[in-house]
Amino acid sequence: MAKTLKEEFLNLPNMLTVARILVIPAFILLTYWADPVSSYWSAVIFAGASITDVIDGWLARRKGLVTVVGKFLDPLADKLIVMAALVMLVRLGRVASGLVIVLLAREFIVTGLRTIAASEGMVIAAGQGGKWKTSLQLSGICCLLVHYSYDVNFLFFRLQTDFNKVGTWLLWLSVIASVASAVQYFKAFLDVMAGKERQAAGQQKALE
Repeated sequence: MAKTLKEEFLNLPNMLTVARILVIPAFILLTYWADPVSSYWSAVIFAGASITDVIDGWLARRKGLVTVVGKFLDPLADKLIVMAALVMLVRLGRVASGLVIVLLAREFIVTGLRTIAASEGMVIAAGQGGKWKTSLQLSGICCLLVHYSYDVNFLFFRLQTDFNKVGTWLLWLSVIASVASAVQYFKAFLDVMAGKERQAAGQQKALE
């Protein structure tokens, strides 16, 4: 049975996704101000958006609320806030533009491959490398947004942590994971395409 527009759009997972999009202007403004307090709160917003992404996906699957609108909005919200963060970090001189270009190029390439695969009725599962890339990238961006050095209390000691340096290292690691996962995804894409061609050739031969 077809879902109504209200059922398709007005559900909790989609509302959480829309909320992630709506906070982007405030996030950009806080990042732009760049003082310690603003930087802290921009990192809080980014971390909250990242956590909400996990929650809305889990809710959609658990409650049977997976919709076409949600499938479109969820990755859009993710890419918008990550792109906004990376562009602002380049503007503030906290991250090299070349590094960001590599990360964004990877996203466009993989998205393109996914679009082609979907148009052919194929599904290519995300590999472990992609999950590592996402975790490292989001953690790195969060640290770069904090930017300043703070004393961090561990179990038995206190350590002054330069969040900008930590974020830079994490983002470089995410670049390595990004390239590796892109190669892995491209190989999986070629394997699936080759399998489909063999299947089509077999069907054609059976008809002859």
